[in-house]
Amino acid sequence: MERKGIQYPDVLNKIFDMLSSAIGSLTNPYRMQCSIRTKGLDVGWNTVSEYVGHLEDAFLFEESKRFDIRGKDYIDTPSKYYSTDLGIRNAKLGFRQDEYAHLMENAIYNELRYRGFAVDVGVIGIREYIDGKREYKQLEIDFVANKGDRRYYIQSAYHMDDDIKKEQEISPFLKLNDGFRKLVITGDDVPCHVNSMGITVMNVIDFMKNPFSLERI
Repeated sequence: MERKGIQYPDVLNKIFDMLSSAIGSLTNPYRMQCSIRTKGLDVGWNTVSEYVGHLEDAFLFEESKRFDIRGKDYIDTPSKYYSTDLGIRNAKLGFRQDEYAHLMENAIYNELRYRGFAVDVGVIGIREYIDGKREYKQLEIDFVANKGDRRYYIQSAYHMDDDIKKEQEISPFLKLNDGFRKLVITGDDVPCHVNSMGITVMNVIDFMKNPFSLERI
C-alpha cells in the first residue's frame, strides 16, 4: 500500500477478499464495483481496476482471459482470476472457504504456469436446437494451455461420479475438430487412461507429482 500510495485501503482489502473468494469464477472490475457499493463504499470503476492491477503487480493474482477458440481472438471481459498462493488466499479468508473444486482448479492453473504454459479460458460458441428453436450458447473449457507449438485442452473436474457430470465435462471437447490433446483432470481415484473418444482422464495427484505428465499422455 505504501509503494502504490493507496488512498482507500478498505477498498483494496475488499477487492482482495472478493478475488480470493471468487477464484476460478468470471468477474470484472465493474461487477466488483457494484458489489463494493452495496457494502457502503462509494468507489469508481477506474479505482477498482487500478487496485486489481496492483494486486496482480504484487504477484498475488493472475488474470486468465477468455479465448474464442474458433474465432481465434480474446474476449475482453469478464475474466477469471487465480490466486498465485493458495496458502495466502486461505489465510486471507480465515480458512472459511474450502470449496475443493475451486481450489483444485486453481492448483492446476498454478502448476501449468509453473511448467511454463500460457493459460487461457477456452470459449466455444455453438448453435443448437432447443425446443424447436435454434439458439446460441457458449461452452467453456477450463484451460487452453499453450507452450511453443504444443496446446492442451484441459477440464478440471473434482468429481465425475455420474453420467451427467461426465457429459458436462466432455461435451465441449466434442465440438473441437483440431488435433490437440484433450484432458480431464479429476479428483477421482482413477488410473490414467484414454477413453473411447480419445480423451485422456488423469487423477490430479498423478498430474501434480509428475512434471512431465502432459508430455507422456
